[in-house]
Amino acid sequence: MTEKMTMRGIVLPGNGTVETKTYDIPEPGEGELLVKVRASGICGSDIGYIYRGYKSYVGVTGPAYRGVIAGHEPAGEIVSVGHGHGRFGVGDRVLLYHIVGCGQCSNCRSGYYISCSSPERSSYGWQRDGGHAEYLLASERTCIALPDALSYVDGALVSCGFGTAHQGLLRIGVSGADDLLVIGLGPVGLAAAMVARGLGARRVYGVEAGALRQEWAAGLGLFDEVFLADESAASLLADATSGKGCSCVIECSGSTQGRSTAIAGAAEWGNVSLVGEGGRLETEVSDLLLHKQLTLHASWVTSLQDMERLTVDLARWELHPEIIVSDRFGLDRADEAYALASGASAGKVVILPND
Repeated sequence: MTEKMTMRGIVLPGNGTVETKTYDIPEPGEGELLVKVRASGICGSDIGYIYRGYKSYVGVTGPAYRGVIAGHEPAGEIVSVGHGHGRFGVGDRVLLYHIVGCGQCSNCRSGYYISCSSPERSSYGWQRDGGHAEYLLASERTCIALPDALSYVDGALVSCGFGTAHQGLLRIGVSGADDLLVIGLGPVGLAAAMVARGLGARRVYGVEAGALRQEWAAGLGLFDEVFLADESAASLLADATSGKGCSCVIECSGSTQGRSTAIAGAAEWGNVSLVGEGGRLETEVSDLLLHKQLTLHASWVTSLQDMERLTVDLARWELHPEIIVSDRFGLDRADEAYALASGASAGKVVILPND
């Protein structure tokens, strides 16, 4: 009997620590692919809902995390294929849409696996093994081709944060006629600025509460100006926009104050996109919403088709998401990676499982 090959994988006990375990390398079944993971991002939702303590989404019974290998932002190379595979083969470079939907409900049929209504719905790194391992067993229908022009780290960032930012910008129709205000300059906010540049935004402004992230963002060349979220931010933005505010705003902080800043910074007839998880929305209605004729949009992740479209566009625009990465760690330093991502990182933190 042939001895099975093993791999390392990371699980999150929910107490602010990381555990490394050994697993058999899985074999792909019907419609599955075995991916050698080259890059795997750490998402803010991993920190808030798993690393610091298990939480549930509304409508989910019990913790959303089921003790599987963590990481829902993977990209890598296909090394083995199961029966029934179609589009992809050994040697192909892919990133993964991080939700495996039932494929039958109306949301799945429109590409929004994120909103799958079936109990069969599962997410890499939450209910099925994810990308913080040397290998990952992927459902072929969640794979997206990674263009040669993009790195594996680029692909990993597209697979959640950049897809989320892109969809939020599509909802508000950002174009060359618009000035964009980005609230919250964590990885999703930085992604929004980069994608907005690709979409042709005229000017891009940012507001960030943390001095370290504000300084990091200002040095990336993505923003015309970056303001620290203090008592001077509103007046500085007003000066920069001749008192008009921005025609498009995307709120990525997930904080009550950030959402208030987003609404206040929007121009008359403006569009505001809410993509930050958690918190509350509290606003005065008449002056800030009705009289300004604002439209608010709520956006959750993206569709499979739009993520694929973004991947192609980033290559065409010659833009590389990996410039927002401030820290990279091998799998053997995943504990350091999570500790840094949990509070002190300037930009995105990425794990490179096979380096």
